[in-house]
Amino acid sequence: MAKQIQAIRGMNDILPTQSPVWQKLESVLRDAVAAFGYSEIRTPIVESTDLFKRSIGEVTDIVEKEMYTFEDRNGDSLTLRPEGTASTVRAGNEHGLLYNQEQRLWYTGPMFRHERPQKGRYRQFHQFGVEVYGISTADIDAEVLMLSNMLWQKLGLTEHVTLEINTLGDSAERAAYRDALIAFLEQFKDKLDEDGQRRMYTNPLRVLDTKNPEVQALLAGAPSLMDYLGEESRTHFSTLCELLDAVGIQYRVNPRLVRGLDYYNRTVFEWVTDSLGAQGTVLAGGRYDGLVGQLGGKDTPAVGFAMGLERIVLLLETLELAKDVPNAVDVYVTAMGDSCVPQAFAIANELRQALPGVRIMTHCGGGNFKKQIKRADKTGAALALIIGETELAEGKVAVKPLRNDNEQQLVSRELLAETIKALI
Repeated sequence: MAKQIQAIRGMNDILPTQSPVWQKLESVLRDAVAAFGYSEIRTPIVESTDLFKRSIGEVTDIVEKEMYTFEDRNGDSLTLRPEGTASTVRAGNEHGLLYNQEQRLWYTGPMFRHERPQKGRYRQFHQFGVEVYGISTADIDAEVLMLSNMLWQKLGLTEHVTLEINTLGDSAERAAYRDALIAFLEQFKDKLDEDGQRRMYTNPLRVLDTKNPEVQALLAGAPSLMDYLGEESRTHFSTLCELLDAVGIQYRVNPRLVRGLDYYNRTVFEWVTDSLGAQGTVLAGGRYDGLVGQLGGKDTPAVGFAMGLERIVLLLETLELAKDVPNAVDVYVTAMGDSCVPQAFAIANELRQALPGVRIMTHCGGGNFKKQIKRADKTGAALALIIGETELAEGKVAVKPLRNDNEQQLVSRELLAETIKALI
């Protein structure tokens, strides 16, 4: 017997029993972006490696440790995309969508990072993201947070997530703060962990984002970025807070929140949950006004967020909020004898035309009445239609409820669609 081939470690299958939850989540996401008037963009999963080095930053975990990078037959360095923003900017620059224009975009699809696989985190994972270009004011920051808040409302997760926000100021303010932070960290150089020592001079703001409790304790006396902000940055942040207050979105200002990618400026935010054990981020983003220019385009303000769908699915399952996901089948059509199969197919086809959105499966493979009803029940269908010679001779179909104790009834073919609509 040939050796069975297994999936690559960290590349996760989504099985038929799991896909209804994904479909429900994806439907909620599409409805939310449609409600705000956003347009979909689709980009390739493979890009030039330089795209991510220039956008994400070479001194980041993603670029240093996690990217799937390889040379193609032409010797070009290519990378499976680890996130969606850089690809969206590249596409916008390439096709002339960004300069002097406003774009409200969204995307979804697989991303790739070579991390240690664990529940809810895989090496191939799926992200949903929102990107807005061409608007520099704080109102659009508030809008993308309103959109994300709508997602939690639609998914029933509002009570299980908390919004944390911060501001990183502009590049000059951040540079002044960077010098002050380095001076502070140098006092504790020997006490920093390996990551802290490595980042202290290359990306010191990331030291603030450490999960090491000993380093966190050292940072208690670190200078605050808020003290280095100019009037414009302060006004931008205070306006954002006022707008969030106006629409009733609760939040916590977290001065240690910096995000893991180099391209952020001003507003940054995370929605976090403690319903998955240790506090975890389920959606994150912010403003990245310099990224379009950094990738070869004209300077264009931008803001957006991304969320990992695996983690949202895990959260829904953990909180038992995925139980109401519908089965794949509503009506199962059986045929009692080979001579009834053509009519069974014809009736099923008529019903699909008359009842769009109702999921109708026709039995295939033969078998007696007991076998067919058993298979109908296994699909989770609400109703089984029994089509036999006697029923056909009378122009009727037997409708058998499978999820309650209601009596089976004979229904004329003309009234069948109306009857099914009333019963499911």
